Amino acid sequence: MKQVKYISAVLILFSFLSCSKGFLEKEPLVGEVEEGFYKNEDDAIAAINAAYATLQFELTPAGHFRWFWGDIMSDDSEKGGEGDNDQFTLKQLEDFEGPTNTEYLQAEWEANYEGIYRANKVLEKVPGIEMDEQLKNRILGEAKFIRAWFHYNLVVIFGNVPLVDRVLAPSEYATPQSSPAELWPFIEKDLQDAINALPVKSAYSASDLGRITKGAAGALLTKSYLYQKKYAEAKSAAEAIVNSGEYALESDYGYIFTEAGENSSGSIFEIQYMNASGGNWGRNNANEGTFSNIFQRARGQFEGFGFNIPTQDLVDEFGDDPRLPFTVFREGDQMGDRGIFTKDATGGFPHNYYNRKAFNNKSEEAPFGDAAPNGGMNDRVIRYADVLLMLAESAFHTGDLETAKTALNQVRSRVGLEEVEATLENIYHERRVELGMEGHRFHDLVRTDRAEAELDGFVKGVHEIFPIPEFEITKSNGVYSQNPGY
Repeated sequence: MKQVKYISAVLILFSFLSCSKGFLEKEPLVGEVEEGFYKNEDDAIAAINAAYATLQFELTPAGHFRWFWGDIMSDDSEKGGEGDNDQFTLKQLEDFEGPTNTEYLQAEWEANYEGIYRANKVLEKVPGIEMDEQLKNRILGEAKFIRAWFHYNLVVIFGNVPLVDRVLAPSEYATPQSSPAELWPFIEKDLQDAINALPVKSAYSASDLGRITKGAAGALLTKSYLYQKKYAEAKSAAEAIVNSGEYALESDYGYIFTEAGENSSGSIFEIQYMNASGGNWGRNNANEGTFSNIFQRARGQFEGFGFNIPTQDLVDEFGDDPRLPFTVFREGDQMGDRGIFTKDATGGFPHNYYNRKAFNNKSEEAPFGDAAPNGGMNDRVIRYADVLLMLAESAFHTGDLETAKTALNQVRSRVGLEEVEATLENIYHERRVELGMEGHRFHDLVRTDRAEAELDGFVKGVHEIFPIPEFEITKSNGVYSQNPGY
């Protein structure tokens, strides 16, 4: 059984809304409960753990998965499931034909703003607590990262969104949208503050396994710079992580995506999940499992739902690359302890491939309760290989081809591939095969201006971002406007 992470806290302090309200209409904490809270160190830890819990949200209130946006919307995978009518709205979004009132858009919006609310609560209340100053600073750094992470998700998915830098008063619920030009500096500032406050990975004790580190904040800052084409800044931020000596490429690529490989030498930011919460998945527990395992496993004897199906185009990109069998299952492959992959064994579904990186063994399922919402596999959000490839890309754009070549070939040599020159084509290829099915591809295509050429139905100037949820526009009484083209 996996070690319990983010020790469960007094999360009942945080109030939630029914679907009848706009999500930014956050009701205040109940006076009597809050009055007796935020008094000591334990309260501060409980508050930051409540903010961490939002990283785990997947079906609260509806589907909210990184692989929806990063994989299914790209050419790396297709929706899958029982057919087009299984989660039809997701199919429409995949084809860039989705409506603006879908629960997927609403769930993404709500989950991110819930995380921002909880982080803001920490940043508002914890500074006034008398406690160990080093721990206080760390907690505030963690909250800054979490707030930046959710604003990052919102800006790359929706574009123009409200910037929420504090717990809102009732008069501020319809906060006007900010442009990406306003949001990016705010994200950068939070991440720079987090870098200054947070320990390096090796400074954490085993009991704090999986908490946000200086390297995680630096890696997200690198991504933020790269998204804006601020290549010199991205190169500097990536080099700081490389030069820290805190991370190393795992020599066995397949090991990374096993239970034993969680939080290993190349792990920079992983969302932590566990398989022993007993099926009580919801918003008030910081020790939760993931639905991603069951959603992405094959159907039939493999007991999954068969979503997020790798495409032939992705498989062809690998050629004879040794990372392919650790990225996708192909017919005839042994699917862990669940059996050999044949189409008959999946119930006759026609899919040729399944995502191996999201696969969990039968023996790793929850020991009690409902196994479906309690997959134990962490979400590897940012790995050291990602940082090296971001360094290669930013170094290329700044004319430092030697650094670009070194970083690129570090990733390749780890799996026994020959050295190649540092061209954009080679760097983009390496990102696709190294990070395949990990939720990066769509955003990589958008930020490098390749989406229109690679994605059917994609319209430049429209589909780089998705529509603002119609419910939020309605509840704002005209304060919010829809993105162009929707």
